[in-house]
Amino acid sequence: MKLYVGNIPNSVTEEELASKFKEFGETQSLRIITDRETGRSRGFGFVEMSDEAANKAIQELNDTEYMGRKLNVSEAQEMRPKDNFNRRRNY
Repeated sequence: MKLYVGNIPNSVTEEELASKFKEFGETQSLRIITDRETGRSRGFGFVEMSDEAANKAIQELNDTEYMGRKLNVSEAQEMRPKDNFNRRRNY
């Protein structure tokens, strides 16, 4: 299952976040999203783990404080294709 992790402190590294999620099971992948121009964290990321571990992580980590911020942890929603997202409206 792929998880969305929001409100991540900007100073947190992928290694630090991985160790936080390791408490609940093995992470298959983990990525903190960064700004293309500055390379700084955008404050959210994605973690992929088994369904059982992911559900436990959601229950244990959602709305908990981590390094001074309250994490938002939930199942990631499927993204819409970019073409639909950037479509212009004609009035």
